[in-house]
Amino acid sequence: MMKQEKIFIIEDDQTIVDLLTNHLRQSYTVYRVNNFRDIRNEVETIKPDLILMDITLPYFNGFYWTTEIRKTSTVPILFISSSDDEMDTVMALDMGGDDFISKPFSLTILDAKIAAFLRRSQKFTTDDFQLDEFTLNRDGVLSNGYDQVSLSPTENKILTILFTHQDQVVSKEELLEKLWEDENFIDQNTLSVNITRLRKKIIPLGFDRVHTVRGVGYLLK
Repeated sequence: MMKQEKIFIIEDDQTIVDLLTNHLRQSYTVYRVNNFRDIRNEVETIKPDLILMDITLPYFNGFYWTTEIRKTSTVPILFISSSDDEMDTVMALDMGGDDFISKPFSLTILDAKIAAFLRRSQKFTTDDFQLDEFTLNRDGVLSNGYDQVSLSPTENKILTILFTHQDQVVSKEELLEKLWEDENFIDQNTLSVNITRLRKKIIPLGFDRVHTVRGVGYLLK
């Protein structure tokens, strides 16, 4: 049986929540908010494949929560709102939302949009690397699920190469070749400096997986 994608509904109108849950449950695993003060935490626990977000919510609005979620996640966020104010649409997309549907909405259109977003995000997930709770995305952001650091292009390239060879020793020569195409432009010393800087940056996340294999190269495990 295929793994069902998870959809998280962030909406406080019970009628709409029930309507969406009953409809989407036929194809997806559906979650709804338990605690409107702690939405970001729920997102991190559930790890949904797509979020349906209302703008008007108790305590903090959907714009606020989108900004919070975007600190650690690139999950597609689809706004559903009764507002037909163009500014709200612009704001939703500016804050990190991926699309906007106005209420009352057609379930057929909603289905089509959800399916399109899930297809699109699956196409890209192959570019994300995973090791236990750590994720390195294609933009060079390393995350442990709670905190994240942005790597420089060179640091990202080094870590990406190590991720693609998990549990295998990558020689210094191979790293230099892949990094700079022509290893005459750079020496092993510069590589060591980059590795040291990379380690220093990722240790606060608890990522101490880059090991030196003396005289040979580096290993990620």
